[in-house]
Order: sequence, then C-alpha cells, then structure tokens
Amino acid sequence: MAKDHLQETCLTSKSYLPIEDYGMIGDLHTVALIGKNGSIDWCCLPRFDSPSVFGRLLDVNKGGFFRIAPPESIIAGHRQLYWPETNILITRFLTNDGVGQITDFMPVYPAQRLGYQHQIIRIVKVVRGSLAFCMECRPAFNYAREAHELQLSESGALFQSSELALALDASMPLEADDYGGVHASFTLQEGESAYFSMECVTEGELVIHYYPQYYEDAFLKTRAYWQNWLSQCQYLGRWREMVQRSALVLKLLTYAPTGAIVAAPTTSLPETICGARNWDYRFTWLRDAAFTLYSLLLLGFSQEAEAFMGWLNARCHEIEEDGGLQPIYGIDGSHDLSEHTLDHLEGYLGSRPVRIGNGAYNQKQLDIYGELMDAIYIYNRYEDISYDLWQNLRRLLGWLTLHWHEPDEGIWEVRGGPKPFVHSRLMSWVAFDRAIRLTRHRGWYAPLDEWLRTSGIIYEEIMRKGWSDKKESFVQYYGSEAVDASVLLISITKFLGATDPRMLSTMECIKRELSRDSLVYRYHPEQAADDGLRSQEGVFSPCSFWLAEALANAGQLEEARLILENVFTYANHLGLYAEEIGPTGEALGNYPQAFTHLSLITACHTVDQALNNPMMRYRSREFNLFSPGRG
Repeated sequence: MAKDHLQETCLTSKSYLPIEDYGMIGDLHTVALIGKNGSIDWCCLPRFDSPSVFGRLLDVNKGGFFRIAPPESIIAGHRQLYWPETNILITRFLTNDGVGQITDFMPVYPAQRLGYQHQIIRIVKVVRGSLAFCMECRPAFNYAREAHELQLSESGALFQSSELALALDASMPLEADDYGGVHASFTLQEGESAYFSMECVTEGELVIHYYPQYYEDAFLKTRAYWQNWLSQCQYLGRWREMVQRSALVLKLLTYAPTGAIVAAPTTSLPETICGARNWDYRFTWLRDAAFTLYSLLLLGFSQEAEAFMGWLNARCHEIEEDGGLQPIYGIDGSHDLSEHTLDHLEGYLGSRPVRIGNGAYNQKQLDIYGELMDAIYIYNRYEDISYDLWQNLRRLLGWLTLHWHEPDEGIWEVRGGPKPFVHSRLMSWVAFDRAIRLTRHRGWYAPLDEWLRTSGIIYEEIMRKGWSDKKESFVQYYGSEAVDASVLLISITKFLGATDPRMLSTMECIKRELSRDSLVYRYHPEQAADDGLRSQEGVFSPCSFWLAEALANAGQLEEARLILENVFTYANHLGLYAEEIGPTGEALGNYPQAFTHLSLITACHTVDQALNNPMMRYRSREFNLFSPGRG
C-alpha cells in the first residue's frame, strides 16, 4: 500500500467509542484509557487531577488522542485483554492480511528516573502475516485550552506547552500534521515490531531515543512488578479472577505519593447520555475509606491499607477546633475543589456540561463520620492507632454529637436541599458504635455515657422515623415513602441482624421496586429527595453488590449467588465497571469506578464464605479480625 494512501485511509474516526470499550493502564500517579481501536483517548499528566493531555473521550474533535492502528477499512475485528495478573494491556487487530497487536503499559518506577517520569510505552507487533499501521499523536494540553509548540528531530518529537513538555520517541520516522501533532505510516512483517514512548520531560530536555532492548526490558520489569504485587493476594475463593482484577483496578487508582485512592480517573462521563449528571471523580471521598481499608486488608494488601490510613490520619489532624470534615479531598489532601465548567468541550456524545472540580466538597454529609470511624476501627485491629489521632477523633465525635440530627445532603450528594436521610443517621450511629468499641478495646478515656446515650437516641429514632409501615421498608429520609438502596447497609453495618423481619421486608421491597435483572437502582428520582437534576440515570453498580451481600448474610445464598453471576455479565471484556449500567447494558458514568470494584470484592468474599458455611449464615462475623459490620 502506498504511503500517501495509507495515511489517507488511517484518518481518525469522528465517532465516540462506547465507554466499556476502553482498557486502563497506569503508573500509580495517573492512568491512560485505551480503546479497542488502539487510541489513547483519556490521560491527565502528570497526575490524576491534572489537566488532560489526551481528552478525546470528552470531545471527539478537540480533545486530543494517541492512536496506533491498521486502516479502519481492513479491520475485521478487535480483541483486548490484560497480560495475566498484570495491568499490561494488549489490543489485537484481526484482518485478512494478518494479525497485529499493541502492548501498552506504564512502567512503575520507585523514584524519578533522571527527571523522566510518567511514561506510556506502546509496542506494536505483527504476529501473523503482514500489516500496515498508522500512528497519530495529537496532544491537546490543558483540556484542549492551550496551544503548544512542536519540535521534530531524528529521535522523535517534543510537544511543549507553558506548563508541560511531552517527549515522543519513535522507532519510525515522524511527520508533522496540520493540527500540532505527528503521524507515521509503516508496514510490519510477521515477527517485526515498532516502538513508541510518550513521557513527561523537563522543559528544554531533548527527546531520548530508546533502543528495542530498552522497551523489552521495561516490559519484563513492569510484568514482574504487577505479578509480584498480585502474589500477595490471599483470596482463594470463588470468582478469584474477578476479585483479582478488581484489586488491580484499585491499585491503579492509588496515588502513590499519599496513598489516596481516586473515585475514578475520569470526569464528566454522563450518568445519562445528554443529561446533566456529569461529575469530576478524580478525588478521594472519605465515604470510600471503610470499603477501601476493608477490601485491601481482606485480600492481604496491608501496605496499601497502611498508606491509605496515613492519608486519612492526615485529614483528621487538619480539622479546626469545633470543626468538621469535608466529604471530599484532593489526592494530595487539598481542600479547595471548586467546580468549573469547560464550555468549549462538547462532552461525551454531546453530554454537557463538562465539569472540573466538585462542588460537593463543601456540602454537609454526616454519614462520612461513620465511614471514617468504621475504617479506623478496622485498621486498629491490624495496627494500633496513635493517641494523637484518638484525640482528634474525640473532637470529631464531639462535633457530631451536636450536629447528627441536622438535615444534610447525604450519600448521594443531592443538590436540591438537605434532608434527614436515614443513611446519614445510620452512619452517625456507626460512628458512635465503633468509637465505643474502640475505647473499650484500647482503654482510653472517652465520654462513654454520652456516646451511649446519643447512639441509643439515634437507634430508636431510625426505627421510628426511618421505617414506613405502608412500604414495610426503611425509606430514604424521615417522612418520605421513597425506597433507597443505601438502607441495605443497615444489616451490613450490623445495625440490625440480617434476618430481622424489618430487614427481610426491606430487601423484598428493594427487589420489588428498585431491582431489574439483579441490577439495583439507587432510588427513583421522581419519588426521592430532589437532587437538583431531574434526568434519569442507570443502575448504580455498587448497589447490586450490596444486595448480594445482604442476601448472603440473611442466608438466601442461591439468590445472592445468582445476583453476583448476573452482575458479572455486565462487566466489560476486561472485567471493568463504570459507575452505572444503562438500560441495554452499556457503561455509564465515570470509569472505572473504585466504589464498584470495592463492593465487588466484599460481596464476593461474603457470598463465598456463606456458601462454604451455609448453616452458620455468616453469624460469627462479630469475632472476625476486621469490622463487626463485615466478615
């Protein structure tokens, strides 16, 4: 095929890929999302919450991309998989002329390497026949808001913006295009390879040309890193492959310098196509703390749990006198997450607005104190917390004693006004319950009489005001008849026994009103508290795993197992989940979502243990090493 004709047929498609058609690689500072078509369409450098460099996921025309693929006209099929037990992604192209593949990964370096860091390596190889490829690299700095300079050399290309410089090393000659990017056209025979590397560099540095042996060595070291890391996983139960993949996802979403875990590596992927439920998830929620610590410790990853606990500890030491905590912080612990819209981007499939920052950081979300205390209670079973931390926790509980009864924005971060949410009251009870247990275990001084009195008041209030005789279910907030999946945590946190008649009735109501084919909605927007947005949404993936866990705890093992198996079919081809699942099984919302993968791990563990001990129905969880609310 003539070179000019090859370049013409390689012109990038002007359509969006389904969200579920992406795989993820990363280096514990940031990630890149790579589509089945060989295109990197999302990457923020040098860290998760930095402005995007490749953002085609949010604007197919302006966003920027880095694609390697054969001409679209000859591709008969795509395949994508992870190298076993790693986060190394392989994308395959099937054609009549041959089979080609791209091996994508980001090396995980223990420290900065001569000033070079955050490297994306792409190894192109033909495994059968002969195949033509086109490479197009077109970065768009600062969410496609900033121009850059391009310098070509024999070693590759240097893209320089005012704040960031990227070096592209290529084993094939590069040419400039008309959009500030570069391209290359080449043909490989069976067994031949081409090599590309994109990395952050210091301003003024030259592009380093790497030889094939460097790329092969980097692959071997990266493969060894991930396989050695995963070898620590102690989970040997059913659904082991799904659990291990979820663990690898959580590790990729970890920000190594602080131990924080981002909720998801993307922003503004819509919960409804062309709707307004588009949020920035590249931050860390205190709400995820208990799930994160429990899941990591459950699998044997104590080093990650310790690092995340260090991040939580730092937040507790920052609180002001008589002050509370934010529900969300930056991955470096930053407090200001002011929300802005990027009006120049059209959004995924035209789903505006595109948001950066998250205004929910200044909301009142009272449930976070329960999640925080549960996380610290869990961790204290692993390693003793400090007395200084305990002093800060006492101050927080003093604040909660004065404010737990106030309306708040709750777990779903509603923007239509605060309500007396049942889940917020439940987790306030958890905060005092875990604090009381921790005090008795460590022998520290605490106002136990006051805490016991407060927890008792909260308990009785939930049972009176949070229960609907009409619905025969716990409801979303006091005085409502709206059913909410978050009340499944009533049994998971051990507020009520799993087989309590009210809990069994609540689960039946949730299955009847919120569940469709084992998938569970958070609530019905038209019946629930006003969240400020009237558009519909998909099913919320973690809720399905909560239902499976609650059913298993109640001894309904076959149904719990079937729910798990059904929900597994909605993962993408790599075992990854977005925040929500659409009506035809499509991924919706930010992707991949840590909360979903955390919930998958705990649900798999709970159901597996219950299946192994059906007569016990998992009743002995109180004596488990970890939380009294989980097994």
